[in-house]
Amino acid sequence: MNAPILEATEEKLERVRSYFRGDLLVLRETLLRMASIAHTNLQLALESLVERSAEKAKKAIQDDMEIDRLEVEVDELVAGFMATQAPVALACRLMLAASKLSSDLERIGDQAVSIARRSLILMDEPPLKPLLDIPRMGADVLAMIRGATDAFVEITPEKCAEIIKMDVRVDDINRQLERELTCFMVESPKTITRALNLMLVARFFERAADHAKNIAEQVFYLYTGEDIRHESEFSKN
Repeated sequence: MNAPILEATEEKLERVRSYFRGDLLVLRETLLRMASIAHTNLQLALESLVERSAEKAKKAIQDDMEIDRLEVEVDELVAGFMATQAPVALACRLMLAASKLSSDLERIGDQAVSIARRSLILMDEPPLKPLLDIPRMGADVLAMIRGATDAFVEITPEKCAEIIKMDVRVDDINRQLERELTCFMVESPKTITRALNLMLVARFFERAADHAKNIAEQVFYLYTGEDIRHESEFSKN
């Protein structure tokens, strides 16, 4: 990959592993639980849209409450560790990353709720052709979340570059969808409401991808100490 040389040494990564085996085991497991629910809820929201399933849409909305609860739990764990452990630099970086990961995962859950709600609205009207590239877009976002979670769990920061590149592809799909849906509205004004709702769905997926990208950047920083936000080299195809 065309990316800055990873500075993470095996010794440094082993120190991270030791933290996750010890004092921060509960924090790690809580973040993984959040990631699992966020991924599942987004998948349910996508499936509710494709299958026109009100049951799946309602489950994605309902289960978001658990993500919100876990975000509070992460905040409490971070605050407790900082107050009692006098953490050194690496541990401070872990705490900062944990807080940001939790925030982005909570926002992915919010996007899943927004998609599910639009899905319920769209069920009241005839489907607007196939859903264009929205299923492919959703699949890419789900892969980004899964990849970022794997990089966190496996302590493999080198995997983050590919996730960041995928965000560029999701942005491209979103722009293409906007053009296609605009054409629908111009050619057939009766489709305006449905097309606008699908535009919103695409935008919600694009925002979820942004949060997955943020997670990948935080994982990279956590394990290497290198901040790659706004680094164009990482997003090149």
